[in-house]
Amino acid sequence: MSFVPSLTTVASTVLAAAIIYLLHPLGALLLALYCSPLQYLPSPPYPSILTGNLAAIADQENTDVLRTWAATYGPTYTYRGFIGGRRLLTTDPEALAWILGRAYDFPKPDFVTESLAAMVAGREGLLTVDGDVHRRQVRPPITSQAFSTPHIKTLVPIFSDKARRLRDIFLRLSEKPSQPSRSPPQPPEKGQVVDVLAWLGRATLDVIGEAGFGYHFDALPDPSDPACDPADAPSSNSELAHAFGVIFSTARKFRVMTVLQVWFPVLRRFRPNNKTMEGAQATMRRIGMQLIAERRADAECQGRDILSVLVRANTASDPTHALTLNEILSQISTFLAAGHETTASALCWTLFALARAPDIQRSLRAALRALPTAPCGDVDIDALLRLPVLEHAVREALRLHAPVGSTMRVYRGDAPECVVPVRRGVRVRQPRRWPWSGGDEWKVEYGVRLRRGDIVTIPIQAVNRDPEVWGADAREFRPDRWDAPPAAAADVPGLYAHILTFLNGSPVSGNRACIGYKFALTEIKVFLYYLLRDIEFTLDADVVIEKRVNIVTRPFVASAPELGNQMPLRIRRVPPSET
Repeated sequence: MSFVPSLTTVASTVLAAAIIYLLHPLGALLLALYCSPLQYLPSPPYPSILTGNLAAIADQENTDVLRTWAATYGPTYTYRGFIGGRRLLTTDPEALAWILGRAYDFPKPDFVTESLAAMVAGREGLLTVDGDVHRRQVRPPITSQAFSTPHIKTLVPIFSDKARRLRDIFLRLSEKPSQPSRSPPQPPEKGQVVDVLAWLGRATLDVIGEAGFGYHFDALPDPSDPACDPADAPSSNSELAHAFGVIFSTARKFRVMTVLQVWFPVLRRFRPNNKTMEGAQATMRRIGMQLIAERRADAECQGRDILSVLVRANTASDPTHALTLNEILSQISTFLAAGHETTASALCWTLFALARAPDIQRSLRAALRALPTAPCGDVDIDALLRLPVLEHAVREALRLHAPVGSTMRVYRGDAPECVVPVRRGVRVRQPRRWPWSGGDEWKVEYGVRLRRGDIVTIPIQAVNRDPEVWGADAREFRPDRWDAPPAAAADVPGLYAHILTFLNGSPVSGNRACIGYKFALTEIKVFLYYLLRDIEFTLDADVVIEKRVNIVTRPFVASAPELGNQMPLRIRRVPPSET
């Protein structure tokens, strides 16, 4: 006699399976919370059992809460995430070097990877893959050709062309308001207020499109065209430019639903802009396929640009080295996004810092004007890249205003536990021998135990502003500190200038440092050369700029957050006779 389940039994089974599926992440999190050795580290009070300290972490750039916590708990402590889950946060240089040097044991948490993949990187791009796949993707020739110093210098004419075009646009805008200003109208000699963030985003998008992929976004209008008025110029007609505009639109505020979507993936389908994002991603994929097809049609395809290198990697004779079509598409979107959003952010915050330091801006302008030019009339790129006063200003801006202010890792090594060394010590609560044995006892130890699955936050911006490294004026924009950097800076495990802005890593155990940092630094310096020589940037006294983070740190006006991301700087033409 066969058993035929009743409709009630089937429905109950399905319901039970659904409940288990939905609650499994919650159960796993509770188990990890109970078992993690992080429970013995100090932690600040958290206002919500549901969201812990996440709201404070989301607004850390504006409140400097990490400095407050560090003063109370030391450089290594925990904070609380969803339903009280503990996450390690440390600015200890030895701990950071140890973790970053073991990138394959400390990949990004799944929810971070999912967010990056959904926005720009795809699931098979450098930002989202790990282990052997990542090791295969970062091998030469990508590193030795597309991002080599000799090849980057061949791209300087593209950088210069876009920088000159942006300069000319700014000069025209300085004589005619391009947007309503919060301040009273000013005479022409005072200049006009312009949202430099929007224009820098257009310019850097044009750069990476042309320099990396041979694609013309045409995001910047032609200021030499008498019929073109930049003040009335519409958004770029490029589909791809519009797609990026959708993806990197106004940075999201901290919301409880965002936290719930991390732990309960089924809720992600209810995101309000899902269809818009899917349309933008479809556009990126379609144009990516078009770019690949065009480059494949080139019989020689011997270029050293990013796309040529990727296409050749797709046809590598050794199948273990070849990139798949989906990997190439993911790399295209990754490099396009990283190549313009982070650079635009870095340039924007550099101009902001200089606008608040007029004496430093004037000194830098004088040094830039004194540089020799090449026979063609362009700047001597070698002299520009070597110019100390420019190098120091860029270092200081990247130290104070890292485009990406923090990142996260999760321990997934082979051993069930590991011990992360800490140089400055960490307070560890000693387990009570008996429940009634009195108050907590704390001991300073020089290692942090992590259990597989424990999450680590790497506070890039907090490390760059650590007063134990940079002194009491660590939050001040002072480029001359680089004339004689503090000895403690040598311990910071950064790829560039002893700051963590571009991260670092180990070629053997996983290098997650920024692969295109030399490209970005050269582009930044070329743009600053053309912009600062002829334009003065200032910030109106009544404008307060704060930061929002949506992967990249972007500015907004504190009194007008509803207007979205913007950096309204006043720009004025500086005649050649003015020093």
